[in-house]
Amino acid sequence: MNAKPKVLVLGGNFAGLGSAQKIREFAGDAVDITVIDRKNYLLFVPNIPADVFENKDPALGQRMDLIPAFKRDNIDFLQGEVQSIDVDNREVHYTPSERPGAAPEKIRYDYLVVALGNRLAYEKIEGFAEFGDSVSDIYLGNKLRKKLWEGGYKGGPIAIGSAMFHQGDGAKGLEPYPGGSIPDALAACEGPPVEVMLSAATYLKKTGQGGPEKITVFTPAELIAEDAGEEVVGKLLGIASGMGFNYVNNAKDITRITAEGVELANGQTLEAELKIVFPDWAAHDFMRGLPISDSEGFVITDLLMRNPKYPEVFAAGDCAAVTVPKLGAIGHQQCDIVGRQVASAVGRMSEAAANTPLQPVVNCIGDMGDNQAFYIRSNSWYGGDTQVLTMGHVPFLLKMQYKNLFFRTQGKMPDWGLDFSTMMAEKVAS
Repeated sequence: MNAKPKVLVLGGNFAGLGSAQKIREFAGDAVDITVIDRKNYLLFVPNIPADVFENKDPALGQRMDLIPAFKRDNIDFLQGEVQSIDVDNREVHYTPSERPGAAPEKIRYDYLVVALGNRLAYEKIEGFAEFGDSVSDIYLGNKLRKKLWEGGYKGGPIAIGSAMFHQGDGAKGLEPYPGGSIPDALAACEGPPVEVMLSAATYLKKTGQGGPEKITVFTPAELIAEDAGEEVVGKLLGIASGMGFNYVNNAKDITRITAEGVELANGQTLEAELKIVFPDWAAHDFMRGLPISDSEGFVITDLLMRNPKYPEVFAAGDCAAVTVPKLGAIGHQQCDIVGRQVASAVGRMSEAAANTPLQPVVNCIGDMGDNQAFYIRSNSWYGGDTQVLTMGHVPFLLKMQYKNLFFRTQGKMPDWGLDFSTMMAEKVAS
């Protein structure tokens, strides 16, 4: 009997769904594919802030059922919580999560794709549960939404910013562009703080509670959203300063959140009624100490998303050490690479077609409120030569329609989608 190679994908959000779909697209029926995720839906995190500031419940519009999407491509789905990975025996241990009390299970693989995302370490921020807010999931989004729209917020100062990111050493020495590197980042991803800052200002204006002068945005780094490139960030900061926003850099970290404000590791305290913060993005605890993981538990890969010691192991999305910043657009690029690599390994694609290494590009569209958004496309942080920034209604329409198209196609965005979006954002909007 010639059993098909078994591909196991851990994680079912953007990187997991995308990797499984690309493997099926490129490898065809040469492999069996199984996906494990603790939940049976995809959470469309990028659009939660827009719902919050428009007083819409994100639970109603930002979830997509995974099972029909996988069945469409003959991909098996297991709803379970991954407990451990045994890379020497090619086994994954998990506990089914449909109902409490399930017995532990294990599953073998020939090829493993780790796409588990990360753990948002809010518990490391003292005082967050009592006094902090964020927009990273439905629970936190609705908590902030109700505070904004149901009388909890009284119109006081607002502080928005990031805790320090602990990156790990798994991407050291990689050169995605000639002479470039995967830089060290002090914040995991600062598109969301910039997005929330601009949306909050629009909310204040719309509700008659003030404007940007009430908002302080802070970053642990020398420059906020440094991955967008100095030219782009310079333009953003110039616009923000002209609008009246307050800006604090080199905050180092969040020491504590209190009822009065945010205490920073650089010794400053920001007075604030609302404290909207973004935590350290940490690897899952069971990933730490594995032979495929770096000093912080992120999966070590080359630029073909393959672990150098265990070539049957791949990673995509936020759990990959090379994904810096932790940005969905970079995960999307990695899914295509993973699909091609697995297809090549099982003889369905030539090495020449499969071996195009990752060249990360920061593609970011952030809601600004009032049906406007900013659009960024940049690779300069990694050694490239591109930095683009536009703002207006067209980027907002692209952001909203991307989600609609993603849901309609169950994640299978057409190949022309990115080129069309780039043309619309950079040509039409400029």
